[in-house]
Parts: sequence; structure tokens; C-alpha cells
Amino acid sequence: MSRAVGLHIAVLAGLALAQFTLPEYHHGNLARIMVLAAFASAYNITFGYAGMLSLGHAMFFGAGLYAAGLAAEFGGIAAPGGLVLGVIAGALMAAVVGVLALRTTGVSFMIVTLMFAQAAFLTVLYFGEWTRGDEGFVIASDMRRVLGLDLADPATRYWAAFAVFGAVMLGSLAVARSSFGRVLAAIRENEERTRMLGYDVFRAKLMALAVSGAMAGAAGAAYALLFGYVGATFASIQYSILPLLWVLTGGAATVLGPFLGTLLMFYLIDVSSSFTTAHMMIVGFALIGLILFFPKGILGTLRERVVPWLP
Repeated sequence: MSRAVGLHIAVLAGLALAQFTLPEYHHGNLARIMVLAAFASAYNITFGYAGMLSLGHAMFFGAGLYAAGLAAEFGGIAAPGGLVLGVIAGALMAAVVGVLALRTTGVSFMIVTLMFAQAAFLTVLYFGEWTRGDEGFVIASDMRRVLGLDLADPATRYWAAFAVFGAVMLGSLAVARSSFGRVLAAIRENEERTRMLGYDVFRAKLMALAVSGAMAGAAGAAYALLFGYVGATFASIQYSILPLLWVLTGGAATVLGPFLGTLLMFYLIDVSSSFTTAHMMIVGFALIGLILFFPKGILGTLRERVVPWLP
């Protein structure tokens, strides 16, 4: 077993052990962080590995969130089916958006994905009779059960979040170490040269976006089912910017970077907001320091300077 695989298994083992050792408050926080880190890992596929700066991932997360939530609310579909629907919804939306948005590159791609995301957000608000808009709705407890286990129970919720995060993280590791991942890295570094070498760049980028959408949809569905709430806020532009910040903090194109970035940013906001209303200013100063001392994110800079084997 390689050092890289061993490291990621050790991280999962540490998270499993944390289930039995963390205080109640941090236990609940870590469950939430793992789901959001799965979302950040999804974003890292397109931004970190394929070099596509998207501001539309909130619509993929929201697609999974609403697929699971609306299926439970109006279709009577419980948690396992809701999670599957979330994955399908995220992947389909990413594929449809990708077919259109990938006709552009660079800043144009960013703007197009932002426009699609805003259109999706406004659609959620327009159909407020079903989605309940910003107010949102709570998923009934009987729809949040898997094999007789209640996802509202803290221990069950933690293990479910752990399973979702573990699957997404190991999937990201498989992509990073695969020939497909190397093609994405080549596209990120020099798209024209990759095309000249005979690779179908459009197809590779579309596949990356679809995989990313499926992962983001899984994270959205998991969030809805584990925490029992569905609301339009999760489809807003804020949830397109947050995964970008998490990935930049931890290190783009590193498998563990999204988790580290999500963990640090979550607690930075949590701790700073407890003693000041200007907590976002503290976050801003932290990001400036990050750019100055860790220009490629924490793990990205460490890989460049200390641990070159880190995927």
C-alpha cells in the first residue's frame, strides 16, 4: 500500500475514532463538516484537477438537496431513495449545464455557470408553493430512516456523514490517481496541447463536471436527510463561493485539501463569531495571510515544499 493511500485511510480511521471521543457540540459540528467537505471535494474535481473555475456548484448541491427533500415531502420516498435521486439530479444537471457552458472557457465559463446558478436559484423561489423558498421546510422524521435507523440520532447521523464523505474522498483519490485524472491535469496545465495530443478535451471536461455534479448532489441530498431541512439558501450564490474558499484554503488538486479547508473555515467562523459581529473581516485577514504564506493552499504548498507524494 502506497503512502498516499495509507494517509487517507489513517484520516478516515481518525474520523471514525472521533465518533467516540468528541464532545457533543464538536461531534455534531464534525458531522456537518464532513458533508460540506464532500461538497468541497466535488468542487475540487472541476476546479482543482480540471482547472475549470465554476461559480455554479450551488445548483448541483441544491439539485441533490431538493431531489431528496421533495421526494420525501411529496413522494413519500425515504432516505435511501432520496440519496440516489440526489446523485442522479446532481449529475444530470451538471451534464446539461456542461453541454452548454463548456462551449466557453476561462472567465466566460465562470460567468455562464454563475448565470445558470442564479437562474436555478430564482426557479426555486418562483416555485415557492412547493419549495417554500427561503423559509424552506423540514423533512418528516419517518422519511429520515435507513434500515430502521433514525438519521436524526447523533451517532447514526455521524456514521452516515462519515460514509458519504469517505465515499466521495476515496472516489476523488481514485480520480486523482487514474489516467482520467492525469488527462484532467493536462487540460488544466495546457488545454490546447492536450487537444493536439489527440485527447477529446470537451468529453473529458464534461465527464469531470458530471462526476463533480453527482458528488455535489450526493452531498446536498445527505445534508437534507441528515439535518432534516431544505431551503433556498443552499442554492444561492453563497454556496457556490464557499466551496471555492474551502478548496483554496486546504489546497486545490489535493484530495485532503477540501476537508482541511472546510474544517478550518468552519471553526474560524464559529470561533470568531462568538466574540465579534465582524467575523467575516477576520476571515478576510486569514485569507490574505493564506495567500501570502500558502499561495497554493495549505496542503498544496506543503506538497510543493515538503511532501511531493501527496495526491
